[in-house]
Amino acid sequence: MIKKLASFLKLDRRAGRSKRARLHLDMTNLAVYAIGDVHGCHDELLTLERKIVADAAGIEARKLIIMLGDYVDRGPASSQVIEHLLAPPPAGFERICLAGNHELIMLEALDGRIGLREWNDLGAAATLHSYGIDYDHLRRALSPDEQLHVILSAIPPTHIAFIRSLPILIDSDDHVFVHAGIRPGIEIKKQMDHDLLFIRSEFFESAHLLKKWVVHGHTPVERSRLDGRRLNLDTGAFQTGRLTAARIWGNKGRILST
Repeated sequence: MIKKLASFLKLDRRAGRSKRARLHLDMTNLAVYAIGDVHGCHDELLTLERKIVADAAGIEARKLIIMLGDYVDRGPASSQVIEHLLAPPPAGFERICLAGNHELIMLEALDGRIGLREWNDLGAAATLHSYGIDYDHLRRALSPDEQLHVILSAIPPTHIAFIRSLPILIDSDDHVFVHAGIRPGIEIKKQMDHDLLFIRSEFFESAHLLKKWVVHGHTPVERSRLDGRRLNLDTGAFQTGRLTAARIWGNKGRILST
C-alpha cells in the first residue's frame, strides 16, 4: 500500500508538468456513443459495438464512438482490445479513444518509472498474459531489468505508441467526456491530468454543481445512472461481464449494455 501511494504521488508531480491533449467537439448533428472502462474485455466490446451499430441504424447524422479509457489490466484480452482500437471503427462511425489511469500506469512501468510489482498490483498480470507472458514465472526467473526487457520485446511498438498518443479529455458546449471526472471550480483548460485520470470523492460530492454534463468511468457502479450532472459508465465489465455505453443525441440519452 505504501509503495502504491508513493508511485501515485510521483505520477501526480509529473502530471503537472506534461499535459496530454484536450479536444473540443462540436456536437451539432452528431450522435455520440460513449463507452465505459473495458479492462481487457474484448468479447464484450465487440458485442456492445454491434448493439451500438444496430441502435444507430435509424439516426441520420455523423456518429462518433468515444472510449473513456482503461483498456488494459484485470480482464483477459488487453492486447486484443488495443489491437481492435487501432483498427478502423465500425462502418459509418468515427472513434476517439481517451486515456485512463491504467494506461498511464502501464506506461510508467514500461518506462521504468515505477516497478513492475506496482503495476502488477493493479492487474498487470492479466495484461501481460494477453501478450504471452507469465508474470509470476518471469519475476521468479529474471531480474527486474531483464523482466522489463522481455516485456518490451513482447508488446508491439504500435500498442505503446497508441497509449502514448491518447488525449485526456473532450470538451463540448454542454458535455465533457473524461476518464475519472473533473475538479469542481476549476476551468476545463486548467484541469490537471492527474485529476482527470484519478479523481473521485471531490468530483462526486459536487455533481449537482457542475456546469456541464460530465460523462466518465473509473469508479465501478452496478448500473449507470445520472447523479446530478454526471453519468458514470464504468459497470465493472471485467467482473460483471457488463460493458456499458451511453448514446447522446438530440439532447436525449440512452443506456446500452452487454
